[in-house]
Amino acid sequence: MEERYSKAETLALRRKHIGPSCKVFFAKDPLKIVRAQGQYMFDEKGEKYLDCINNVAHVGHSHPYVIKAATKQMELLNTNSRFLHDNLVQYAQHLTATLPEKLSVCYFVNSGSEANDLALRLARQYHGHQDVITLENAYHGHVTSLIDISPYKFNQLGKDSKKEFVHVAPSPDIYRGKYREDHPDPASAYAEEVKKIIEETQKNGRKIAAFIAESMQSCGGQVIPPVGYFQKVAEYVRAVGGVFIADEVQVGFGRVGKHFWAFQLQGEDFVPDIVTMGKPIGNGHPMSCVVTTREIAESFGASGLEYFNTFGGNPVSCAIGLAVLEIIEKEDLQGNATRVGNYLLELLAQQKEKHPLVGDIRGVGLFVGVDLVKDQQKRTPATAEALHLIYKLKEHQILLSADGPHRNILKFKPPMCFTMEDAKHVVETIDALLTEMEEATGMKTEYNTSANTQCKRKTTEGSSQPEGASESIGHMNGAVCRQENGLYSKKRSVPSKRIRT
Repeated sequence: MEERYSKAETLALRRKHIGPSCKVFFAKDPLKIVRAQGQYMFDEKGEKYLDCINNVAHVGHSHPYVIKAATKQMELLNTNSRFLHDNLVQYAQHLTATLPEKLSVCYFVNSGSEANDLALRLARQYHGHQDVITLENAYHGHVTSLIDISPYKFNQLGKDSKKEFVHVAPSPDIYRGKYREDHPDPASAYAEEVKKIIEETQKNGRKIAAFIAESMQSCGGQVIPPVGYFQKVAEYVRAVGGVFIADEVQVGFGRVGKHFWAFQLQGEDFVPDIVTMGKPIGNGHPMSCVVTTREIAESFGASGLEYFNTFGGNPVSCAIGLAVLEIIEKEDLQGNATRVGNYLLELLAQQKEKHPLVGDIRGVGLFVGVDLVKDQQKRTPATAEALHLIYKLKEHQILLSADGPHRNILKFKPPMCFTMEDAKHVVETIDALLTEMEEATGMKTEYNTSANTQCKRKTTEGSSQPEGASESIGHMNGAVCRQENGLYSKKRSVPSKRIRT
């Protein structure tokens, strides 16, 4: 492919004309990507990179069926939703068919940020309340209303940046959070924290409009809420006239495999009041949606203020959205997410057994996090090591990112056509790189010595029943001792209070 500019010229022009707050991946040596196909991206030299991070190209980069649907509709018509068009109602019908029955009314917009901003408007109009409960490390979008409810962003602005109408609940993280995997009921414990916030706000004469949460936190560190948490939170929030907003912008459309929506991991008895979606909805085409109940939609309409979005729900966007839904079904991408995701988790769990740098493996389907630590007992985040690892992976033509509050979580959220061969290749490369890093720092030797001592101690204590690595939903806590002696170490008690690092 012929280039207009060399990589150096492109970079220079970007620095000249694009805002400095608009960052690039791999800032020390950014990639210039000129094309992509499936789960692969190609640079200006034709070098192929395995894409493990692009949850926007949901059904695969440059999918021919999506391209065909877009082109065909563009050749006929593209206009706004004030004109009747079959694509709009057909897409709304197909999209709502994937959701619980009461979620039946759609508002089409153009980005995840637009969707979450509109969701806040719906929630505030419903009962006239204003306050919002959000989670630690949450990110919901880049517009002002969403920066206000995104601790991932507003905490960077200083200690006084939180608005009075915003209330932050602990992230339901059972690895690093306030209530951990050894707690008898972390779902209820974390939900009680939300209840306390509600009670406090009421004492101060404030009223809760909404609780908003990503169904699984992405920027917050691939956090999977314990089952039952959303149900209890919804009960507390609805009791005071608030609504529950499930942000599926990062994790929806079958990424978790067993369900089409990540909030469904909580169980059939949980249904949010509003669902927002974006990124994967158009496979790279700018579109998004808010889906809510008839009651909330009618309340929004009762304000007398018309809602109109110039590009939301246009015929081309709806044609693309329909194509994405068809591909997910025809190519069994949910099934693929389950099969490949389980295999990836299995391979990564083996790395936790081998490498002291791996603290936790968590995930569902093709949404997986690897928590890197300097010390497995203290769970000290290995931030520098994570950054080093993603740059080394880039040298091996594998694209992976690190995120979370400490930037130490390796994030897997690849296109849904990701294969078992891809998973094996990535994990084998990570294995080799971690071995190099640990040997260079002496970490491996210390770990093996410690593990052997612990295993010998367990043996002499007369432990008669081997214990396999425990597995809760989304977490794999591998055993410290290797299986050569037929024994695993017993699961250690971990303090429930937050460890400061």
